[in-house]
Amino acid sequence: GRRKINQYTRLFTVLIAALQSWGVSIKLLNQSAAGVPVVAASPVLFTVTTVIILTSGTIFLMWLGEQITERGIGNGISLVIFIGIIAQLPASIWQEFTLVQIGSRNIVVELIILVFLVGVIASVILVTQGALRIPVQYAKRQVYGGTTQYIPLRVNTAGVMPIIFAQSLMFIPNTIASFFPDTGFFNMVARVFNEQSFIYAGIYSVIIIFFAYFYTAIVFNPKDIADNMKKQGGFIPGIRPGKTTSDYVDNILTRITLPGSMFLALIAILPTFVGNLFNVTPAFASFFGGTSLLIIVGVSLDTLQQIESYLLMRHYDGFMKSGKIRGRVGAGG
Repeated sequence: GRRKINQYTRLFTVLIAALQSWGVSIKLLNQSAAGVPVVAASPVLFTVTTVIILTSGTIFLMWLGEQITERGIGNGISLVIFIGIIAQLPASIWQEFTLVQIGSRNIVVELIILVFLVGVIASVILVTQGALRIPVQYAKRQVYGGTTQYIPLRVNTAGVMPIIFAQSLMFIPNTIASFFPDTGFFNMVARVFNEQSFIYAGIYSVIIIFFAYFYTAIVFNPKDIADNMKKQGGFIPGIRPGKTTSDYVDNILTRITLPGSMFLALIAILPTFVGNLFNVTPAFASFFGGTSLLIIVGVSLDTLQQIESYLLMRHYDGFMKSGKIRGRVGAGG
């Protein structure tokens, strides 16, 4: 089943890449500089070559990500995207300090911006790691050492997916408008869905909140949690097993998802307001929020956790085989 899902995912990825590359070719064909078309080649030949090249590059990156996942540490595709984002950070910081050197910005303002960036990153890590732990007791299980078991309900269960879904929908009006560049109605649509407009920010935020609840409902099913607890003889203190437990968990998940989804919406629109408020370059402003910051934080935490689990596994494996301190250190090192 997993192999079939992966195969369908690959085919769907190729289809999306072909459609997006076709849209890129149409956009380039409609652009001009000083009245001269940007593309001088035959429109048909340019469209075909653009679709083939961009789709082939996407397939190669997809294959590369799968190889990293199978033979490396962490999620391969996520690491590829993570590296692509981080690679832009040094140049973005250098552009900011270039503005200081030429006198366009005060060094104090630049330091305030950097402190604000650190605060935003810390808040994203806090929300990403934040979880509400519901205590669980098992009537038929002996727990040694007084350890209590919990059901962790994350504040941001959906992760970065709501922003990705929302961006995909928000790209549709501008993409359709690019097919009709000389139409008054579609020009108005393009202005409304401009990333700098407040209407765009409002619609974008509402869609993110909706998809946060939608994706959370898909990946976390309180009814399954309650049924598994009932089968294993587990219960939440003060709550009846079965449907009452399911409703209890669902109510808590609904309440904690609201601030998590609102935080996602704020992070998604934050780069635009930072760029307008502090006159930050667009490349550097992208690190203040949106998918870039969430992917950086999420992939970093996930990769570190996998590395830690791998080292612990090697640590205990060496200890169990040798039974000596020297063997344990050797296996871990």
